[in-house]
Amino acid sequence: MSNSEPSSIQTKPEFRALKVLSAHLGADPLLVQGPGGNTSIKHDGVLWIKASGTWLKNACTDDLFVPVAIEPLLDAVDRQLPSAEKSIDFICQALNPSGLRPSIETTVHALLPFRVVLHVHCVNTIALAVRQDAQTILSSRLHSFNWSWIPYVRPGLPLARMIQTNRRPDSNVLILGNHGLVVGADTVSDAQHLLQDVVDAVQVLPRTPEPTNVAALKARAVDTPYRLPAQVQSHATGCDAIACAHARGGSLYPDHVIFLGEGTVVAKPEEAVQQVLNRVSDDVEEAPVSIVLPACGTLMRNDASAGQEALAQCLADVCLRIPEGAVLNYLSDAETYALMNWEAEQYRQQLEKARTPG
Repeated sequence: MSNSEPSSIQTKPEFRALKVLSAHLGADPLLVQGPGGNTSIKHDGVLWIKASGTWLKNACTDDLFVPVAIEPLLDAVDRQLPSAEKSIDFICQALNPSGLRPSIETTVHALLPFRVVLHVHCVNTIALAVRQDAQTILSSRLHSFNWSWIPYVRPGLPLARMIQTNRRPDSNVLILGNHGLVVGADTVSDAQHLLQDVVDAVQVLPRTPEPTNVAALKARAVDTPYRLPAQVQSHATGCDAIACAHARGGSLYPDHVIFLGEGTVVAKPEEAVQQVLNRVSDDVEEAPVSIVLPACGTLMRNDASAGQEALAQCLADVCLRIPEGAVLNYLSDAETYALMNWEAEQYRQQLEKARTPG
């Protein structure tokens, strides 16, 4: 397509403000983990959105935003064309010298009637949004906001269509079931303040886990392809019995599946790592990225990427905020399969592997 008409926003103060805010959000593991989350701004018929597989925390130092022509993309969505899914056919190539690919959530951002859209995987939001009573709890916490509940569906175009169906016309806050939070506004500043207000409203006090048994973990990791995690917070999944039980139940949100695989592998009492691998070998094609050892902590596979490390910490952060006895909505086998066999996510995984040393 011809891309000579739209003008660039890259020199505008508002775009600089979006980059600064994006970097701030990306540096907070309670809001964004690894290459998750995305932000955007609309200008002169173009949606400038974070590139797939990139890290928001690098927004001020790297070229992360991809320009996408809005009207042709929305036309493709209305006509249900397959090209709307990846959105790459609508990139303004003349404004995209990096050759990056737009976020998997590009259609979501394009469809929302806001100049600025922020999508984060807020840990506190997820801890509520995975519960079967989520809408009841959120109704009491968000009564002063114009918000809508969006039932879980695969990210990308299916999510965009679900938002079209379930978003109230006045809603500038969307709670995505088993997924996260979206806010929209006309300016970066307004979006930032709205996001902070919602995050404050959904705060959940985490439990304090028992101490990590580092000695036991190191002993059980000897002569195995596993090591201690980069983030000590990841141990909490094993060091809090309630969190461990919630994690054992299945996959709670999309990025867990994408980066850590289906469900969570939890060792049995006194079970050696090799015994764990033997036990799960029929269910997984490769050794699990992480293994949770109850009353000890967590081990990560030696080749675990920074994104996988971030999602291991996210699991602990989310599960520490879910109370004992809460009834949860885990992703179904069909929903998990859809994520693991989705080309857009396979592309994101390839980028993550490329940035991992060794």
